[in-house]
Amino acid sequence: MKITLSKNAGFCPGVRRADDGVMKLICESDDSTLIFTLGELIHNKVYVKSLEEKGVRAINLNEAERVILDNPGKKIVFVIRTHGIPKPDEEYLRALAEEHEGVSVLDMTCPYVKKIHDIAARETGDDTYFLLYGSRNHPECIGTISYAKGDRAIISNEEELKSIDFKGKIPILCAQTTQNLLQFIKFKNFLKKVCTNAIFFDTICNVTENRQYEAIELAKRSDAMIVIGGKQSSNTEKLYHLCKEVCPKTLWVETAAELSTDFPDSAKSAGITAGASTPDGIIMEVFKAMENFSQMLEGSLKTLHTGETVTGTVFTIGQNEIKLDLGAKFTGVLTKEQITDDPDAKLAEMFKVGDEVEVFVIRVEDGKGIATVSKKRVDKDNSWVVLKEAFDNKEDIEGKVISAIKGGVLVSYAANNVFVPASQTGIAKGGDLSVLVGTTQKVRLLEFDVDKKRALGSIKAILNEEKAAKEAAIWATLEVGKHYMGTVKNLTNYGAFVDIGGVDGMVHNSELSWKRIKHPSQVLSVGQEIDVFIKELDTEKKRISLGYKTQEMDSWFKFTQQYKEGDVVSAKIVSIMPFGAFAEVFEDVDGLIHISRISTERINSPADVLKVGDVVDVKITEIDDENRRLALSIRALKEAEERAAAEAARAAEKAQREAEEAAEAERLAQERADMAPYIVGSI
Repeated sequence: MKITLSKNAGFCPGVRRADDGVMKLICESDDSTLIFTLGELIHNKVYVKSLEEKGVRAINLNEAERVILDNPGKKIVFVIRTHGIPKPDEEYLRALAEEHEGVSVLDMTCPYVKKIHDIAARETGDDTYFLLYGSRNHPECIGTISYAKGDRAIISNEEELKSIDFKGKIPILCAQTTQNLLQFIKFKNFLKKVCTNAIFFDTICNVTENRQYEAIELAKRSDAMIVIGGKQSSNTEKLYHLCKEVCPKTLWVETAAELSTDFPDSAKSAGITAGASTPDGIIMEVFKAMENFSQMLEGSLKTLHTGETVTGTVFTIGQNEIKLDLGAKFTGVLTKEQITDDPDAKLAEMFKVGDEVEVFVIRVEDGKGIATVSKKRVDKDNSWVVLKEAFDNKEDIEGKVISAIKGGVLVSYAANNVFVPASQTGIAKGGDLSVLVGTTQKVRLLEFDVDKKRALGSIKAILNEEKAAKEAAIWATLEVGKHYMGTVKNLTNYGAFVDIGGVDGMVHNSELSWKRIKHPSQVLSVGQEIDVFIKELDTEKKRISLGYKTQEMDSWFKFTQQYKEGDVVSAKIVSIMPFGAFAEVFEDVDGLIHISRISTERINSPADVLKVGDVVDVKITEIDDENRRLALSIRALKEAEERAAAEAARAAEKAQREAEEAAEAERLAQERADMAPYIVGSI
């Protein structure tokens, strides 16, 4: 086996810088110095464990102050991880360092990440909307977004981007350093279409771009691919998915211990790449292990012979063929034609990598290391036995309808076809049978001829049974008075048929509205969901009478709950008759203003003083609840106004008289007072 190691595998410059910085710090420190990293320095458990063995421990921010207090007199160095930390956290950490003697901070944030921090702090404000393409829970994104001002969001896919309302603000787009460049370009193109003022910063690390491109190219020309890196590493995860898209036989490991001797057993070439947080030592361990496996496999591979039936494992799935690991020096090539007769079949839906498939060896090509195999040949030999057992045991089968032919359809089961006559398809006579093509159907075998290899089945028999069983189950739960959310299926002149969950009931026109209607379409439409209740049940005739209107829907009921005789309401004139005018006082509730109740003066016609559309105040003089009739009066209000005016005039006149009498009494009293001296003197 040829094993190729990717040139750019392993530590990126940012991680290398952090590793060098911490290693230098360890070498220069004595026993009085304690070193802590804020979170894991890099996303690699093996590396983090090696740091712990050197005395460097990862802590959370909320542990920092306790570490200082628990170690008085010690020198303490807090190392900021390569992914960076949120701005408030860094400010808090540096404040602790200033407050406590002997405490310092070593910032190992990747320069590429720092660049994004600067962009977020410098370019954002109240008039911007900062967008960061990345993983929402990744520490790099959590740290970066904290530097942005104004509106901001972390997005990971186009759906999230399209759902954002920018509110007229300027979109600013950046990316996590390890993100996929092609996806970032898609985001840019979308924003260019919807926003003329969008600003873009290409912040994906060029080392990441080169690593991803090189890994993809290596995966394309390799039978198998090993991706090495921590399971928490974002850039390693992306490497894995990118490689797996072009080389399905891709394995993600953290150490050489996760490799097994059966991977990659039949591969002639294997590529190795590693994430930015993977130490060189781990990469070399995996490389050496792969070399050892290759040497072991060369001596253990078996040979193949034409006519054999063998079991292979799927390791590549294409549009028209799949490739099998046959545990030999040959790769099994299984074409679509040797799998199924269904031209619309999608191999990616039928198989997944790792599936075991039994195949018949048609041809072995030693020079090319290829074996042409057939699944259909094995299926044909086995399927008639399975069909015979299903027929004998009266068991139903399930297959895909592959074509509509004259007189019926063909259902594919294993590698054989079952003919279903048109009358047994469940499609109405003369209907379009092609609607079944591509669907999966349950089939009951009606006839079976082993010698002629012919099977005849029925879809309809199963559909009828399922429908009957479903209806029986529903009928067992039906109760008079019980409410259901139903769907209007059909409208007739006399009512609406409503599906209440598998059975239909009928709502008569009289039950649809408190008003008289000519057709149910005045109230309902086909497909509408409505709340109905069972009024009557006839289990023998399978008839259900449904109710729809309720007292709460009745405008007259709602009106009488709010108003009483003697109330004054605003009413709209809706029609004028010789004997009076009808006025709407409530939704769908009209009352009659008799001609004699329109004016205090004699009028010849209501039209003399009223017209349709006028809004007038009326007094409710009578509510006939039994006959749903309402008597209204404008005259009563006018008479009340006139009485009030007359009483006011009488009161004013009385007040005037009383004022004049008081004035006269006062005058006489004054005269007596003026004459009093003269009267006394004469006596």
